[in-house]
Amino acid sequence: MAFEPGQAVVVTDEKLLATYGRAFRKIGKSVVVVPLGTDVHGGHVELIRAAKSLLGSYVVVTFSGEEVPEVFAREKVDVVFHGQLNTSVRVDAGVAPLEDAEETQSAVAKHLAAINAAHATDVVLGEKDFEVLVATQYAVAGLRMECKLHSVPTVRTPDGLALSNRNARVDEDKREVALALSAALTAGAHAAEHGKAKVLQTARGVLEAAGVHPAYLELRDLAMREAPEEGDARLLGAVDLGEVRLIDNVGLPLGVGFKHVEA
Repeated sequence: MAFEPGQAVVVTDEKLLATYGRAFRKIGKSVVVVPLGTDVHGGHVELIRAAKSLLGSYVVVTFSGEEVPEVFAREKVDVVFHGQLNTSVRVDAGVAPLEDAEETQSAVAKHLAAINAAHATDVVLGEKDFEVLVATQYAVAGLRMECKLHSVPTVRTPDGLALSNRNARVDEDKREVALALSAALTAGAHAAEHGKAKVLQTARGVLEAAGVHPAYLELRDLAMREAPEEGDARLLGAVDLGEVRLIDNVGLPLGVGFKHVEA
């Protein structure tokens, strides 16, 4: 049967996935891979839509859940690889870790495996896992891979909670505590014009008021190095709620402030 774009053709064989990727590139099309895990939420849908917005491309999703969800067909994904792209490799991209280093290295390795398996020209990742995003960019650049990385802003519920598989596991009675993290990061970001110390002090104050002790709360630059005195930065935080660690981050113009950005 002839291939039809946008029909979410499911493949389980890595060799067939590679065949599709090579065929798409041979006819001059870009191949955009969206690496997913075992579940799909609204944030993942935005990744797919961002991939679909890249003109002249075919979109490949990798998914390892039990059943392929119908959302891939509704979003007109071209190819779905259903299965595990197993690799025992761990990629240390040199990013000073905030999260578990081995977990980050494993995530980066899976992203690189998806890129190579699909012969991708582009990969779309979310800013929700900012440390993994930056580490993947380091790895792609360091290995001279001919692949462009595109990032998509974190998708949030109306009350500010970032959509993620981890957040979905938070008990309802702990939701208010979970909301304190995004509230603290937002408050810290709006203190950006007053410098590093004020940003961190403001964020910690919101967490303390909610009775929450952060696992970490740090400012970094956009490459996960030491934050500048003035310029684009990232405020990253995590809180442990039982066995669930919630992570989140926001961007901010450090030493400048949002109201002075245009100036």
